[in-house]
Amino acid sequence: MTPLLTTRGLSRHFGGLRAVDNVDFGLMAGEIRALIGPNGAGKTTFVSLVSGRIQPTSGTIIFDGADITDLPAYARVRQGIAYTFQITSIYANLTVYANVALPVQLTLRHGHSKSAIQAAVMAALERTGLADRAHMPAGQLSYGHQRLLEVAMGLALKPRLLILDEPTQGLADSEIDNFVELVRDIATNATVLLIEHNMPVVMQLADRITVFNAGKILAEGTPEAIRDNAAVQDAYLGTAP
Repeated sequence: MTPLLTTRGLSRHFGGLRAVDNVDFGLMAGEIRALIGPNGAGKTTFVSLVSGRIQPTSGTIIFDGADITDLPAYARVRQGIAYTFQITSIYANLTVYANVALPVQLTLRHGHSKSAIQAAVMAALERTGLADRAHMPAGQLSYGHQRLLEVAMGLALKPRLLILDEPTQGLADSEIDNFVELVRDIATNATVLLIEHNMPVVMQLADRITVFNAGKILAEGTPEAIRDNAAVQDAYLGTAP
């Protein structure tokens, strides 16, 4: 099978800092892949390169067989790549509903009816547990619910690849349980790339884990293999979770 996403020799340097350093990476369609590693390991820079938020110093990015290395971020959205941190910064003065209606209208293109927009918006809000807050100003949501709104906005784009950067930050334990189920549901018709520091969430969700350290991939494997990897424990986990 051909990977949905491939990077070859992908690098991004900031002066003398090699934030991402010659990374070869492959992600299969339908997979839930977690990226973990210490702060400053290069995870967010890597997904920013994939989404088009920043451009690489060198290397290539292939999505569904096409070279997207030089495509701008908005064009990658149209190809089916949604990155919650980049695309879904919320509009605090608009309602929760209006925040999701904006990406819905991008997805529906021309000739969409009010009822079609409403159905798509409410479907995204129901999936993220925010339907009862649809008419609240987004800025009045708790931080954790703002993160869920970002996910709803990403889902409204109907992505083939949804990149989630620290999505459980600010969520209560009960909300995290619901989020785990949400990601599993999303993965029935999309691929998920997840940066996450909550290791119980990672171990529950991920089909495979990629560990970054100092801009490079330190290890890849199943949750069980990563948990038992001595190099990963030394660089990041400290002790096995």
